[in-house]
Amino acid sequence: MAAAAISRAAAAALVSGGLLIWPILTQGTTAGVKVSTADAVQLINRERAVLIDISEPAQYAAGHAAGSRSVPLASLEASRDLPKNKSLPLVVVCPTGSRAPRAVAVLKKLGFENARALAGGLDAWRAANLPVEKTA
Repeated sequence: MAAAAISRAAAAALVSGGLLIWPILTQGTTAGVKVSTADAVQLINRERAVLIDISEPAQYAAGHAAGSRSVPLASLEASRDLPKNKSLPLVVVCPTGSRAPRAVAVLKKLGFENARALAGGLDAWRAANLPVEKTA
């Protein structure tokens, strides 16, 4: 009986400790990957961050963050439109923010260690009343 109580207490302690450390273990996979619109604006103004829009060309033409470069996700690895200076911060934009983290992973493999995804994508950019352009 006492052994069962001890093993239940040990199991509870193990699970509890695991739950406490879980955020620390998973933080490396998403920490620093997403930025808010306010953080993106600060990066642009203070560190000359470059906005990279990974939308398809038709989506980009319909509306994109002012000053962003169009680099569709499918052609990201072979693109010549990325900055030559790989130390510049990049803020990756897609319509909703769902595909941008995938692009950030590709950019990091290409050596752009300061790549981040815009949380909420162009939808969040518009919601923050930040400038949007259309191309003809």
